[in-house]
Amino acid sequence: MNTTTIASGSSAPNGAFAAYWLDLLWRSAETADTLRQRAANMVEHDAAGMPPLLHFESEQIADGHDLQPPCNYRLLRVTRCGTDALERHVRKDAPPVMVVDPRAGHGPGIGGFKRDSEVGMALLEGYPVYFVVFDPEPVEGQTLGAVIRTLAVFIDLVASHHGNQRPIVYGNCQGGWALMLALSHCRHRAALAVLNGSPLSYWAGEHGVNPMRLLGGFTGGVWPAHWISDLGGGTFDGAWLVQNFEALRPEGVFRKYDTLFAQPEAERDRFLEFERWWNGFYFLGGQEILAIARDLFVGNLLEDGKVMVDEHCHADLSSVRTPLVIFSSYGDNITPPHQALGWLPAVYASTEALVAAGQRVVYLTHKEVGHLGIFVSTSVARREHRAILHHAQAIERLEPGLYEMLLEDAPSPEMALRARFEARRVEDLQFDPAPAGFESVKVLSNVLERAYAQWVSPSVSASIPPEVGRLWRAAHPMRVSRMLWSERMTPMLAWLPWARAGLAQLQAKDLNRADNPWYRLERVGADTAAQAWITWRTLRDLWAEMAFTQTYAAWPAWKAERGNEPS
Repeated sequence: MNTTTIASGSSAPNGAFAAYWLDLLWRSAETADTLRQRAANMVEHDAAGMPPLLHFESEQIADGHDLQPPCNYRLLRVTRCGTDALERHVRKDAPPVMVVDPRAGHGPGIGGFKRDSEVGMALLEGYPVYFVVFDPEPVEGQTLGAVIRTLAVFIDLVASHHGNQRPIVYGNCQGGWALMLALSHCRHRAALAVLNGSPLSYWAGEHGVNPMRLLGGFTGGVWPAHWISDLGGGTFDGAWLVQNFEALRPEGVFRKYDTLFAQPEAERDRFLEFERWWNGFYFLGGQEILAIARDLFVGNLLEDGKVMVDEHCHADLSSVRTPLVIFSSYGDNITPPHQALGWLPAVYASTEALVAAGQRVVYLTHKEVGHLGIFVSTSVARREHRAILHHAQAIERLEPGLYEMLLEDAPSPEMALRARFEARRVEDLQFDPAPAGFESVKVLSNVLERAYAQWVSPSVSASIPPEVGRLWRAAHPMRVSRMLWSERMTPMLAWLPWARAGLAQLQAKDLNRADNPWYRLERVGADTAAQAWITWRTLRDLWAEMAFTQTYAAWPAWKAERGNEPS
């Protein structure tokens, strides 16, 4: 691959124009070949059974298939770093850390798919590390309760491997709220629970900025998830969730490809590394996704302690006695601080109530990093995540109450680990009120779901043979849009490696791209296009907020009926 930059051959405008077009051809071929390689990586990963994309070597400790009820989760112990011996830092007397990755359409690995990650920082701080992964396919009939019970068993199992020393549990997004359900499940305990970008208050958000919480109102509730699961033979394709994430911020998708196109020689490897994880679509059980959508995202029952984990226990956040660290970002439009912290005033009426419960809650906020950046950003791993782990024991020793963790800005990584904990009041956690109408959506969802389950679901399930289900998966737009760049679907793309190599030989090597006026004009055009996407998305989200409020807040009949609806 040519790692040099564009040259014009002369200072004349014609020379700059010719050099720009030659470089444009090479960048086009290089970008197209990168997309071809992405498709090849997807085929290779799928053929290998879609294993977890961990940078670290590990050994299996437990398999959820062996538990009752069974589920597709497995517990791994990290044994070695793939690039350097970070495991040499592990202290024998240190409490273990158990990382739980999000199961929201992608496969596991985001918490440890590179050296400077949550796993890497935990090893660097001297902790033995365990990692919870899951298989691409759920167990037949898998439920949310089975997953929660398995996580609770894993917490106890990790502790038993370390002289009953309670672990630090580290949950990313969905992994965070799943851990909270596990910790409230018959009052399990951990030394510390770190929740990274994890929603617990599902109706909260900023007006016109967090539209995903409104999705149930535009789909009629949870019945579409039931329908998609029926079409998939009882499993829900995670590619639908990933598609929702991309639609949430289209300018981010544009920037991802534009950055690759602008500097393919610098971005190719990084792009392919991330896309290997991003495009590994996993599946959830039909009953599982229904419980998640109905009880959490549409029903918002967790705040009220009404989520039934199984026949023995229900989730009550006020019963969690494990100290908590809640890390969120104002740049996260999927799980903003409103959703990460908004449950505290709902569960604890006052700071005194929190203190009386003997609970310690520490929150840490970032000003701008996005949702994925909370888990994958190298700078966030080195600063925020390492600081959390560095001060874990100090957090456990805090007096009951609410605290804000403030990190000092410092020029060196060692100085950046300095932190202070300032007492805060629950009453001061003030966020925008949720739009009127969520209760109406919950009632409408229950009505439509009951109707679909009784009158439509049986016939859909009976009429979809496994072969059709497999075709339905393969035809998903997220897969087709990627696989179109594969030689299997588009044989003529096999010439791309030779095209990029030939064009690379023709490139001049004596002038930086940034000096070429045509390249600068191209970048201005790209910035204008990105801004147009931002404008469109902003208007779309404002319209969604207005349409949601006007539609559901104006239906008092739904509110009157809610007392007759099951929660």
